[in-house]
Amino acid sequence: MKHWLYLHARAVGHALRRLLAQPLGTSLSALVVGIALSLPGGAFLLLDNVASLVRGVSGTPEISLFLDVAAKPAEVEAIERKLNAEADLASYRFVSRDEAVGQLEAAGLGDVLGGLGTNPLPDAFVIAPRGEDPVAFERLAARMREWPEVAHVQLDSAWVERLHALLGLGRSAALMLGGLLGFALVIVTFNTIRLQILTQSQEIAVSRLLGATDPFIRRPFYWFGGLQGALGGLVAMGTVWAGVHALARPVAALAETYGAVFVLAGPDGRAALSMVAFAAFLGWLGAVISVRRHLAGA
Repeated sequence: MKHWLYLHARAVGHALRRLLAQPLGTSLSALVVGIALSLPGGAFLLLDNVASLVRGVSGTPEISLFLDVAAKPAEVEAIERKLNAEADLASYRFVSRDEAVGQLEAAGLGDVLGGLGTNPLPDAFVIAPRGEDPVAFERLAARMREWPEVAHVQLDSAWVERLHALLGLGRSAALMLGGLLGFALVIVTFNTIRLQILTQSQEIAVSRLLGATDPFIRRPFYWFGGLQGALGGLVAMGTVWAGVHALARPVAALAETYGAVFVLAGPDGRAALSMVAFAAFLGWLGAVISVRRHLAGA
């Protein structure tokens, strides 16, 4: 084990010397990897922030049941009896026409209602379903639409479900983008290692004459690719953090115009480590493919 660790430490030192010997090339490669990975990384971060905002504002889903404007008190009582018989309801609240008018007047729309002459608002029930199954909510709303004197049934959580569907689509698109860019970065590392093998062909030949094994020769190239990818991951994290810092104040100002408090969150430690590890893996993978393809002819 000690000998194995020594060989890897020696390979890491050799790879670091190669990276430091070419500061411009190393910097440019890290920038290419970092900028490419920052695109899907930033997309995932944006989607996570939007998802956290949705979780904060969605709350408990409600169903709004609006009766016909001409519904009589006896018909309202009949609807209430039906609601009491529903086992899928957690609670409900009756909102009369007069109470609805009062709420609109409190919101500053009294002048608009005053110009209409009559109260155009219907009696309504605000219903809290039991459980958290969206399918059950839809079934409940469908049953209520068939009741007499019910003019409209609105499922208030529908917009949240649509937004979740859009977030899922966005995650799939970001994952596809990450896969394509990851494949491109493997190709970049493949070509970089190929050039390294060509420039060190004589050194490799002399090492073989001295008895060096193929794993001994390959090991520094693997570490070179992995370290180069890790540097690109660090650049990607720096790019994402810079973007978060630049957008934090404008996003907070936009949220304030809607009366909300929202802080754009950057990637946590786990996400940062995952991005760097993923970039290192891409570099290592490109190095493995290139070494196995080109070292035999070196």
